[in-house]
Amino acid sequence: MATLKALVVDDASFVRDLVKRTVRQRFPVIETTDAQNGRRAQSLMSRTAFDLVLCDWEMPEMSGLELLQWMRQQPQYQNVPFIMITSRGDKDHVIEAVKEGVSEYLGKPFSPEGLSKKIIKVMGGKLKNAMERGGKSMESPVDAFKESATLLTQKREPAPEPVAQPSPARASLTLASVRFSDSTLKSVIKDINLTEVRVLAKRDQVFPGILDQAVVDIEIAEGQMARLNGYVHQLQAVDKRQDTDFVSVTIRFVDEDPKKLEDLSRFVARFRAGSR
Repeated sequence: MATLKALVVDDASFVRDLVKRTVRQRFPVIETTDAQNGRRAQSLMSRTAFDLVLCDWEMPEMSGLELLQWMRQQPQYQNVPFIMITSRGDKDHVIEAVKEGVSEYLGKPFSPEGLSKKIIKVMGGKLKNAMERGGKSMESPVDAFKESATLLTQKREPAPEPVAQPSPARASLTLASVRFSDSTLKSVIKDINLTEVRVLAKRDQVFPGILDQAVVDIEIAEGQMARLNGYVHQLQAVDKRQDTDFVSVTIRFVDEDPKKLEDLSRFVARFRAGSR
């Protein structure tokens, strides 16, 4: 039976489900409740006492930082662990969160192991005692959620370049970095809309598995980056050959933040205008 309560806050339901799944599999003594933004989380926290908060930064109505600021002003939540889970990993944002009283900072995309370590770190003996009372081990089970596309993700020696190699991209390349929990994929945007992006990447890189979390970094203006959260929807060989040189990766977006969607809309319009 669960003896501890955790609140998972993120505007993307896919991310909330990933966090809840990890907590449920690895810490069965923790009961999870979720909220789609800081405002809803604030309402839940006013009615129920939580032992842990796992929260995104960028959300509509009330951000994770605003929720943290409110939380630290409440006597019952001044010392409750707060883990900020976000694609904002630059130094200034980390310092800002630390000043407001964040307990730990976890960058997106994250692995189940990374999230578990943060939870164990901030909850310490309270979690250990609860697990022992419940007859559970702190050992992390295998994450059954992760699938893989064996052909496209296996490691291999780089093949020699053919004499006449076709280019997978347009004449005017639009580059993107796609970040996963343990690797970054350098790629070229082939197509993009408000729900997904399809990129092409050379096969000699480390590829993710189907449904893996991803953060797509796109330069929407000079010096201004958009960090779009999503998951791997499809991996596909570009050529009908087992030794294809390029792989197409489709990332489905999960962000519901109006500001991110506005930035994405402008970028999509420019991309389509430039590809004509």
